[in-house]
Amino acid sequence: MPGGKVKIMVAVADVDSLVKEGSAIDDHAHHNTTSVYTAARIFPMLPEKLSTDLTSLNLKEDRLAFVVEMQIDVDGSILNSEIYRARVRNHAKLAYNSVAAWLDGSGTVPEAVSAVPKLEENLRIQDQAAQSMKELRHVHGALSLETIEAKPIFDGDQIRALEIEERNRAKELIEDFMIAANGVTARFLSAKNSPSIRRVVRTPKRWERIVEIAADHKFKLPEFPDSKALEEFLVKQKDADPLRFPDLSLAVIKLLGAGEYIAELPEGNVPGHFGLAVKDYAHSTAPNRRYPDLLTQRLLKAILEGKPVPYRKDELDLLAAHCTEAEDAANKVERRVGKSAAALLLESRIGEQFDSIVTGASEKGTWVRLLTIPIEGKLVQGFEGMDVGDRTHVQLISVDVERGYIDFKKVSSSKIR
Repeated sequence: MPGGKVKIMVAVADVDSLVKEGSAIDDHAHHNTTSVYTAARIFPMLPEKLSTDLTSLNLKEDRLAFVVEMQIDVDGSILNSEIYRARVRNHAKLAYNSVAAWLDGSGTVPEAVSAVPKLEENLRIQDQAAQSMKELRHVHGALSLETIEAKPIFDGDQIRALEIEERNRAKELIEDFMIAANGVTARFLSAKNSPSIRRVVRTPKRWERIVEIAADHKFKLPEFPDSKALEEFLVKQKDADPLRFPDLSLAVIKLLGAGEYIAELPEGNVPGHFGLAVKDYAHSTAPNRRYPDLLTQRLLKAILEGKPVPYRKDELDLLAAHCTEAEDAANKVERRVGKSAAALLLESRIGEQFDSIVTGASEKGTWVRLLTIPIEGKLVQGFEGMDVGDRTHVQLISVDVERGYIDFKKVSSSKIR
């Protein structure tokens, strides 16, 4: 657009058109509230015919959708936005890794991109806009966190390795647009005097420990939570020690605490998302795998069609609490299956020693993650005085594949700095 401005349109499948409130499928989705992604298989929130086909923006298929349209200025700020319904058609099925390699100059243009006229130019514009939006968020205090995600690689039924999934420019592009669309959605609902379900990460539950970790790295954080100061510390550490930065990120994430869903009235003042440095944030971009997104879609549709709000505030309170509880349970299942896969991989390595970082410390126990293999286990001996962010040498002493238990003992006499 003129003056370097960019118009971005984010299309989200209209799941509500097929999953009606109060229907049997809606009851099924309400019970699940989220899709569960385990090392062994995916358990979708909706029946597979819906989740992978009818409510998915599949290639060369017309689909009903909600569109979040945003006009982005050259500095990454959103000048104006609107939300409307549309029928959309997906013209290209792209893969994150190949698009990322092309965008950062280490790969050629993917065939699926070059096959569609002007898509190459379009993606370049998208990338430029996403980078500007991300930079602006970080100026406002969004946190530069970078953790190590591992995916089990199988040979038939046998686990062969844990493959680290790298962040890349294509994933960030989608992530930046999703964050922006979720913010637009929250503000739209509020402006239309509609209640909403917000995704919040409150101020850190253990800020004092984050301050201690920063002090260990010769950086002084303020006494009270400050996302801009924390971001300054993170950026400095990433530049100083990029190899160990994911370990520092993991410690900070654990100390920030988990997110939750909260119902809010238009005049309400619930906390924002500390890690993203945004006040208004409503999950809305994945309604076929997250129930809060489907609820948000129904609130949007009521506004666009001039109909009454479909949920009372007390109903949304109960739904938000249920979705938070079910999401926590799903996360536990994902971690449990992941730990069983990791235990299977380590079964033959009992007695070996590893460098590790403490990722959890409470009355329930102390947990460490290995630095050479992205595996977490319980420190059952020598955990006294250890806290999140400390590094130490450990020895693998036992595993229980069925229960997902991996137990270590401390073998160094002091913490590793």
